[in-house]
Amino acid sequence: VQLQASGGGVVQPGGSLRLSCAASGRIFDIRALTWYRQAPGEQREVVAGITPGGTANYADSVKGRFTISIDNAKNMGNLQMNNLKPEDTAVYYCNVRFRDYLFREIQAWGQGTLVTVSS
Repeated sequence: VQLQASGGGVVQPGGSLRLSCAASGRIFDIRALTWYRQAPGEQREVVAGITPGGTANYADSVKGRFTISIDNAKNMGNLQMNNLKPEDTAVYYCNVRFRDYLFREIQAWGQGTLVTVSS
């Protein structure tokens, strides 16, 4: 199974970016998709998570600005980030918990995509 994260870049404060995470391989179904981020010198933290039924949760720091979504048919998730702030600067990682065709629960990480918010 491979996770491909994309959509990072450089944006000015107040701008928007949309991150995508595409999972491919022997996936029976996705159980949860979570975005994490890690700023320089900081620990990795949860940004947002979503289940296939659409139940989403967010870190307090991004509530009202970020929206997570999932496309179960395409095994893909997105993170829409609006009103970005310099403190959102970090490498963003997607994590997918899924079942394979033997119904084993497995977690996989994407490679990370850099988001830089700077004027």
